[in-house]
Amino acid sequence: MSSVINHYKTLKISPTATQAEIKQAYRRLVKIFHPDSHSSKADHEEIVRLNAAYEILGDAQRRQSYDRQFSEQSQQQSPVAPNVSRQQTQTARDADEQMEQWLIKVYKPVNKMLNSILKPLKKEIDELSADPFDDELIEKFQLYIETSREFLKKAHNFLTSMPNPSNVAGVAAHLYYCINQVGDGIEELQLFTLNYDDRHLHTGQELFRIAARLRREAQDELKFKS
Repeated sequence: MSSVINHYKTLKISPTATQAEIKQAYRRLVKIFHPDSHSSKADHEEIVRLNAAYEILGDAQRRQSYDRQFSEQSQQQSPVAPNVSRQQTQTARDADEQMEQWLIKVYKPVNKMLNSILKPLKKEIDELSADPFDDELIEKFQLYIETSREFLKKAHNFLTSMPNPSNVAGVAAHLYYCINQVGDGIEELQLFTLNYDDRHLHTGQELFRIAARLRREAQDELKFKS
């Protein structure tokens, strides 16, 4: 059997790497070695090797077939390596599956709940500004606050419903801090409806702005991993 090229070594990653980590490593190395990068390390032949490696490892099915060939070759060289390689590959697949489940069962519903709170704020305040002392407008604003409380409670329940995988710990942290800021913001908005002190309204808006930034940062970090 012809020698199988170690694509993991080419991409400078472990056989346990997740699909997201493989993609991240490929992008990072291409930026370094691409001829158009004007880098001192620019190397057309290295780009060819990187593309060949990513063509295999970047596709889950082709990677599985490659791993079998790589394990067979390793078995000829060492009787212990194949089992280790298979275990590492399975670990990587498990990590990918855990991340996918977390995205479906936690991230997406939490993101939806937060959007339902943050997006309407500007419209609600614009309507209230017509006459903050109008009973009907205040009641409508209070309804928004109570609805937001319900969405926030659901978001918190979703976020704590299952442990987050280590490869999305940063995303989870952003969501956690976002929820905290939203909770404090809601309390400030509630205080405004009790004493009509504009400082509470402005503070609530600022806390919501911080929350919106944290939510965007969670989205950006997730895009980087996907």
